Amino acid sequence: MPRGKSLLLIIVLGAALYFLMSYHIILTNRGTRLLKKTNMTLQYTVFSTRGKANKSMLAIDALRKAGIGELLKQEGLMTEEEELRILETLDVN
Repeated sequence: MPRGKSLLLIIVLGAALYFLMSYHIILTNRGTRLLKKTNMTLQYTVFSTRGKANKSMLAIDALRKAGIGELLKQEGLMTEEEELRILETLDVN
């Protein structure tokens, strides 16, 4: 492979890895949403909300800190009161 194509491939792969380490890709019933990660990591890069309880999603520190609660409220899957009640039971406030 010519040097220019190899360099381009490395740049594209690096950019893809950077994106995957920077964002949570959240799959909901309404589509795909992105949440900015608080730390660069590959943990919970792709996460589906389908069939999961709100409490189990809010119990995941990385997702909660990235704003999964706000996303769930925007999607109509949780109310403000429900979020507060769950966070109280998780003792994370």
